[in-house]
Parts: sequence; structure tokens; C-alpha cells
Amino acid sequence: MNKFINATPCNPNAIEEVKNVLRYLSELSGKGIITGQHTQTTVQKELRYIKDITGKLPALCGFELLAYSPNINYGDAGEACLMEVEENKNTLDNAWDWALNKRGLITFTWHWFSPFGSRDKGFYTENTTFDASRAIIGGTEENKMLIADMDHMAALLKPFCEQRIPVLWRPFHESEGDWFWWGAKGPEVAKQLYRIMYERYTNHHGLNNLIWVWNSPLPEGYVGDDVCDVISLDLYPPKHTHTDLSKEYNELVRITPANKLTALGEIGVVPSLSMLAETRIPWVWYMIWSNDYGASGEWTTNEELRRAYNHPYAVTLDQLPRLY
Repeated sequence: MNKFINATPCNPNAIEEVKNVLRYLSELSGKGIITGQHTQTTVQKELRYIKDITGKLPALCGFELLAYSPNINYGDAGEACLMEVEENKNTLDNAWDWALNKRGLITFTWHWFSPFGSRDKGFYTENTTFDASRAIIGGTEENKMLIADMDHMAALLKPFCEQRIPVLWRPFHESEGDWFWWGAKGPEVAKQLYRIMYERYTNHHGLNNLIWVWNSPLPEGYVGDDVCDVISLDLYPPKHTHTDLSKEYNELVRITPANKLTALGEIGVVPSLSMLAETRIPWVWYMIWSNDYGASGEWTTNEELRRAYNHPYAVTLDQLPRLY
């Protein structure tokens, strides 16, 4: 499985730190896997749990940006939504700490409350009237508001670029499904939304610190090698099911003939590190989702988590080289 991986960034103006990360991931591919954990709130109970159980921390930490969406409809939101937004506020402070003090890798997930027409958890299709198929048409109100929201988020990402901190950027995640508004109009629309963002962030805002991660296994929706550094998908196998996910890997790599880096953008259980060490399925990182997935033994037992974090195939924070 140790195929040559082209580590050249899709963005020709990418900073040296991005090149460092991609080069490292390319060299790691098929030889090890980066441990990752999403943190849903500023409390980061997932990291505390992992530290308590394994004595280690993940090399990659994920942060949720939903509270930074500029068009949350607070006037028509349920208690669960308001609590989720409140608990997610200021997650960028944690990201800064992780990057500057821990020197770990960071990745962002944006459950984007739609630019308008939403109620409650407005990133879900069922909770918004926003039409993504109109948002890809220049001059429409949907397009104007889409760009305005993108620009709002770009301003929050800009300081990371100024500090030369590479970010694994995974926008429009799970676009193979219709549960989020960006996937509701089909894979072609989701592809165009991503390409609009890539052009805006790369050519207009100069966010040359972003490592572009595509997150869908659909061949018909693939955004293209020219705007993508890593291909990924999200998986939620049954509880306590730990494998090398070879079937899913083979499905994912069918989206492009290019030998792209591959990652498990989100997963509910820890992969089998012992199986990966044997089969060398070249996932370069995995990121366990938050709450019960990552802060309890409900999906991965303490014993399995401890075994995974202490396996020679795993890259934990203490083993991550200085990349920026």
C-alpha cells in the first residue's frame, strides 16, 4: 500500500509550514497514523479523558466553529441549540493554545448555520429554507450572503495565517448526504460551493496556511485534484468495532486516480492499530468525534483506547515532530 504520494500543495502559494505538514504526512502514509480527537466545547473533556486513560494526548485536535456562524437565529432556537452554541463559544481560544503551546496539528469543523432562512440548528437542511443551488449562481441574494459568511470566517482564520500556523481545513463535510444544507441539492452543488470557497480564500484572502481536505466518498461529487490536498470521509461503525477500514479506504480512493493523502475525517471508534500495522492501509490520521465517542468507554473501551495510543504505529502528541 506504500504508493508514492504527491505532497505538493494544491495552492501554489502555500506557506512553507503547509509544505512541511504535507511532506510529513506523505512520509507517514502506510507507516503510521496520527491520533486525533475532536473537542466539542472549550472544556475539552475529551482530551482530559484520553490523558487520564492513556497518559498521552492526540497529535491532532479538532475544533468546532458553529458558534462563529454570523447568522444564527437566536430568536427561533430551542434550548438544545442555544446550549450548543453557548458551549462552543470561544473554541478558537483553545485552537490557539493547542497550536502555540502544544504545537499539535489543528483541524476545524464548521457546522455552518445557513446564511439566511434558518431556525434552530440551521446547519441542518430541515431547519432552513436556504437554497444552496442558488448560492452557486453569481449575483443572487443567496450567493451574496454565502460570500459574506465566507468572508466573516476568513477574518477569523487570517490570524492563523499571519502566525504561519497550518490548518487542516475540512469545509462542507459529509456533502454526500442531504442532512446538511450544503449537501441538500446534490453532490455537484456541494462541489461548486467548495470551489467558490477555495477561490475566495486562496486568491482573494490569501489564506495560504490552509491544507484543503475534501470530505466525501462520492466520485461524482469530487471537487478535483487542483483544489484538494487530502481526501477523507466520515465513518461511524458499530460500537467496539475496530478494523483497518480497508473496504472504506478502497471506496474512497476511487474518487480520483491521483495518489492523494487519505484520512478519517470523523470516526466514532478507534481504528485497529494492530491491523493497520499489518495491512498498512494508508490512513494518515483519524479523528474521533466528541462527547460519548471520545470521552467515555461507550464506543471504545478504556483498554482498547490505551492499546491504540501506546501502539508503535500510533503518532501521539509527544511523538509529533516540530512542523511549524
